[in-house]
Amino acid sequence: MKKYFALILTVFLVWSCTDNGPSGPDPDDFDREAILVNWADNIIIPAFTHFSETTAQLHTSAEDFSSAPTQQNLEELRNSWESAYLAFQHVSMFEMGEAMQLRFRDNLNIYPTDTTQINENIAEGNYNLELPSLNDSQGFPALDFLLNGLGENDAEILAHYTINADAENYQVYLTDLTDRIDSLTSQVLENWTSGYRDEFVSNSGNGANSSLDMMVNDYIYYYEKHLRAGKIGIPAGVFSGSPLSSHVEAYYSEGLSKALFNEALTASTNFFNGTHFEAEVDGQSLDDYLDYLNTMKDGADLTSMINSQFQTAREEAEGLNADFAAQVKNDNPKMLATYDELQRNVVNMKVDMLQALNINVDYVDADGD
Repeated sequence: MKKYFALILTVFLVWSCTDNGPSGPDPDDFDREAILVNWADNIIIPAFTHFSETTAQLHTSAEDFSSAPTQQNLEELRNSWESAYLAFQHVSMFEMGEAMQLRFRDNLNIYPTDTTQINENIAEGNYNLELPSLNDSQGFPALDFLLNGLGENDAEILAHYTINADAENYQVYLTDLTDRIDSLTSQVLENWTSGYRDEFVSNSGNGANSSLDMMVNDYIYYYEKHLRAGKIGIPAGVFSGSPLSSHVEAYYSEGLSKALFNEALTASTNFFNGTHFEAEVDGQSLDDYLDYLNTMKDGADLTSMINSQFQTAREEAEGLNADFAAQVKNDNPKMLATYDELQRNVVNMKVDMLQALNINVDYVDADGD
């Protein structure tokens, strides 16, 4: 009997040490719904609520300026535009529900903006901003051009809204752009608060169509394509072979591009850690999921590695000029160094994290990185 028991014990120990035996907690045993609740209630909806407030103020400021195109109203409109643009960085990654149907991000932030198309729209006065072909002549980048890029100084810019032959058209186009930003934002927020939140949270299973799998893919896609590539890599010439200073975000503002990058990096870091919007409170998120699974990489804790890399990228970016266009022109290697630090977390999250969470990539990577 003892020999029989010893044989069974030996077989069990051998089996448990093989790849086919238990290797740690099962990803499916984690409370995925707790993550979805925290994301929806403490990050996404509060961020969209705040953003909606800034877009409403942006439209009001645009109407005030169009009614009275003065230096003071121009400055107030610029302040409203900047506040809304910074707030947008906290919602840009959430292309779920109505935002996905509307292609929210494409309508609000394709850059570089098409200045030729903007001028044609204003001159002709006949345009349909719902057309995808006009995505790059609206949104925040188009407003950047209209508020900062129409002249060498404020007097020249104001002249377009006062004594120019198309002054009224400039005023109308400006308010049409801000009205569309505000309207689209209201639609997305209403979708989240009028039913989609519950649908999002209840879809807590695993698989490609589950809320967590789709959101994680959207998050990594945003980090890889819009934060790493759009804000840093493309202007630095990573994909073109030569720097493209005109491709920075907020190109005409000459000083906002770095602030937008830092805000987006903060939003990405907070989402990974489940940090509540505008609060020093951490809820359930990807860091907790990885910790539950005891996820390691090269003998180190993966959660700690990802957070450390976020910080390293931020520290590398601290040395960049406030105006990324100037940085690209004068010292592009620093932009490339920031890109490299951001890229390291693409590997940590897109490869190691997704493998640990048993989530498949659902988008095509075609930029050769």
